[in-house]
Amino acid sequence: MLSEDKYFQDLSEAKLWQRYCGFLDLSIDEFMDIQEELLLDEIERVADSPLGKKIMGNQKPKSVKEFRRIVPLTTYDDYEPYLSERREDVLAEKPYLWCHSAGRGGRFKWIPHSCDGLQRVVRNSLATFILASSNRKGEVNIAPGIKILMTVPPPPYTSGSQIKVLGEQFSFQAIPPPDEVRNLEFQERIQRGFQIALKEGVDIIGSLASILVRMGEEFSGQTRNIKPSASMLHPKIVLRLLRALLRSKKEKRTLLPKDLWAPKAVMAGGLDTAIYKGEIAYYWGSEPYEFYVCTEAFILAVQAWNKKGMSFVPDSAFLEFIPYEELLKHERDDERAPTTVLLDEVKEGELYEVVITQFGGMPLLRYRMNDIIRVTAAKDADVGIQLPQIAFQRRTGETIDLAGLAQLDEKTLWQTIATTGIKYVDWTASKEYDQNQTFVHIYLELKEERAPGDIGLMIDEQLKVVDIDYKDIDFYLNVKPVKVTLLSPGTFQRYMEEKRKEGADMAHLKPVHVNSSKEVIQRLLKLSDIGKDAV
Repeated sequence: MLSEDKYFQDLSEAKLWQRYCGFLDLSIDEFMDIQEELLLDEIERVADSPLGKKIMGNQKPKSVKEFRRIVPLTTYDDYEPYLSERREDVLAEKPYLWCHSAGRGGRFKWIPHSCDGLQRVVRNSLATFILASSNRKGEVNIAPGIKILMTVPPPPYTSGSQIKVLGEQFSFQAIPPPDEVRNLEFQERIQRGFQIALKEGVDIIGSLASILVRMGEEFSGQTRNIKPSASMLHPKIVLRLLRALLRSKKEKRTLLPKDLWAPKAVMAGGLDTAIYKGEIAYYWGSEPYEFYVCTEAFILAVQAWNKKGMSFVPDSAFLEFIPYEELLKHERDDERAPTTVLLDEVKEGELYEVVITQFGGMPLLRYRMNDIIRVTAAKDADVGIQLPQIAFQRRTGETIDLAGLAQLDEKTLWQTIATTGIKYVDWTASKEYDQNQTFVHIYLELKEERAPGDIGLMIDEQLKVVDIDYKDIDFYLNVKPVKVTLLSPGTFQRYMEEKRKEGADMAHLKPVHVNSSKEVIQRLLKLSDIGKDAV
């Protein structure tokens, strides 16, 4: 029996809820007390380490106020090359593991995590499973042995590392087994996962939102041509298929994943979760549960059982927030260090950059995450949560500024394209110029025949609905600053194949969605021309 399994055996449902999800009952003052206690412990642990002295000097702050006054804001560059070389001699404590980010600009960020920090990661991971699978406060619908269908990259990627650590302390069946499919292509991994789930069933489904949609599309397409095989003659599989076929036939549609499985939870990560909620529910039969995960602290914020706003977790990291106005001032004068506020000072409706300090003796102090969140509400009165509610908005620097009147980020553009109803494979956008005019140029690969001009008009109209600032551009400038170039079928797939042959890591195979470089755009256009010539 693993360490967390025993709690599910020994504790009542009420006590299990309190152990894993009790933080949602905290008042904001209680939340801040926990933050202060853990921060002071962190300072005590790291103050005498080489990296601690590099950041704090020879000072040891004795309060939250003093810590914020003495210690400067930091970025990953402040910890280079120590962390990229995984040097443990400069750390206060030996880490239990190192994991890395998906990488931006081709560079991974290696982050160490301590043993006691990962104990909290396990508890907070189980909290997400409980919350995702519950319909009311206090309800616990999971237990050791649950079956989880997932498509996540392996360790040392963040998600794979989280699953690995969880599996060391809580019993669950991963579908498909990570070691079994490590070297398989995406499509083969999906097929293997479906084969196992057909026989074994599945309790929780988890992946990036866009991957869940793609899995649903792939499944739907494959089931049109189901051919019986020896592996499908198992009684459990036959019964599951018969029930599913009857349901889909009754509703006069193709077979979907939700006909075969009724998972307790569908868990989705990624910026596009809110955009794909409807499609995920259509394919998988359940609205996706969302949470905020990062390489530096794993789970930072989670939704409650009502699947609305997210609440920060008090013991993942010490939290500070740079108001958006401070970011703009810093952009105009980079000599001026931005100031921060704490969670009990954030304001509803405002944007903030997240700043964290790791716990458990790890080195990141007042570390700028480059993540922008929006405070959607001061609390969730409907379910009795007294903590600020937040939503992930974007990464810093990932915006396209149009004449100073609108700033379009990835989430806005993604939502806009999705709202048009256009069936597409993928897209990327860049800020470009035509004489004195600035415009957003969207390079789009479609699944259907459409005229570029028509799509440009559709995106322009939807942007006026999605972004309140964008609608003013037409009034002030009398222009429609959207251009669309259609890429030939298979362009993004050819791009990824080329990158794979060049030895690119799986995290760097696809172009970024916003502000792709000129080199990437030219490469896509060249590959698009190759596709057209092949037709």
